[in-house]
Amino acid sequence: MPKNLDILKKEEQALAPEARIKYFDIVIESGKGATIKDVEGNEYIDLLSSASATNTGHSHPKVVQAIKDQAEKIIQYTPAYFANDKAAKLAERLTELAPISGPVKLAWGTSGSDANDAIIKFARSYTGRQYIVTFTGAYHGSTYGSITASSVSLNMTRKIGPLLPGIVKVPFPDPWKKKDYETNDQYVDRMFEEFMHPFETYLPADEVAAILIEPIQGDGGIVKTPSKFMEKIYQFAKDNGILFAVDEINQGMGRTGKWWSIENFGIEPDLMSVGKSVASGLPLSVVIGRAEIMDSLGAPAHLFTTAGNPVTTASSLATIEVIEEENLLQRSSELGQKSLEFFKQEQKNYPFIGDVRMYGLDGGIDIIDPQTKKPDVEATTKIIYRIFELGAIMISLRGNILRYQPPLVITEEELEKAFEIIHQAFNDYANGKLKAPANSSEIGW
Repeated sequence: MPKNLDILKKEEQALAPEARIKYFDIVIESGKGATIKDVEGNEYIDLLSSASATNTGHSHPKVVQAIKDQAEKIIQYTPAYFANDKAAKLAERLTELAPISGPVKLAWGTSGSDANDAIIKFARSYTGRQYIVTFTGAYHGSTYGSITASSVSLNMTRKIGPLLPGIVKVPFPDPWKKKDYETNDQYVDRMFEEFMHPFETYLPADEVAAILIEPIQGDGGIVKTPSKFMEKIYQFAKDNGILFAVDEINQGMGRTGKWWSIENFGIEPDLMSVGKSVASGLPLSVVIGRAEIMDSLGAPAHLFTTAGNPVTTASSLATIEVIEEENLLQRSSELGQKSLEFFKQEQKNYPFIGDVRMYGLDGGIDIIDPQTKKPDVEATTKIIYRIFELGAIMISLRGNILRYQPPLVITEEELEKAFEIIHQAFNDYANGKLKAPANSSEIGW
């Protein structure tokens, strides 16, 4: 039987260090539903869903069959020149599902990164304006456009500048910035003042093409934009001819209990980027928008040899069917409520648990120092490593936030087992039983 460490040691000689954020020394061999197995035969309950890329679980039979059936016909013939039946059907389904009124069109890509690059392209083309406004804490991808729009890690800017010009970042209203003396409305008003500062000093609103936001930030900590703040910036965009674009790559496809996270706000975007779970983890992405915007570019401004190929689009069609047939939107909401109740109870028992955020099966749980109330990265690393030892996969964000995103198909039995594992890890930490792993300084973002 192959060993995890042996494989990792050999891979290390060939794999560049920037290609993986380190967490646990395992090599994934297989997965089924909400369970994954490493090459040594160890099984884990997956509380990460491959970074929210496998909302329908691992190797769902319907998705697997769709991939097999299509692969036996043809795997690839470039959609850049010729149509294929699966992509044509999927285009219709996705534009129907998009939370955008009126005629809607889309363009294919292979990753969420290029979908966000597409938002920049289409917004600039349609408006004739250059500037794109994004938010601190955002993760939009790793291509030059999307990495410039991101603001979650210094390693995404270090040594690779100059980055794309015309991208302006404004502060995201995350919960850690709220002052103890502020009401929610006062906090929103203050953050909106900070949002407006560039527009009042150096950024002409009539030269801004788009505002791009994650309605619920993913890698920034699983944080929902305050609704009143969202309404304010949306109205500002509409008043100034600025396109309103949303990144649904991490939070779309049922993750929050709705098809799209922007549906939690009752706001219609002009453009949206979709990826990750759209094809149950196969390399497919989509930019969707109002038809008049999507008609503003001509080929080959945004096309790729393998984007929208028959296999990935077949997988996506099956993914949509699974979400609908198995009522995964409702399941996400119901199991998300159960998860919220569990973490809220743990919060009462353990003072090192700070804020708990849950939007469907989509949660961020802060680990803090009980005395200072500051983020506790060391404690977080000990806890996620203990969860791993006990048989579940959970990682951290921003150093001290537990990322909780199980597959939407997780069974209630698996969920209860996961709760037992997490509770034991919390309890072991509270009783001083946990030591930091030897490589703790290398773990996480």
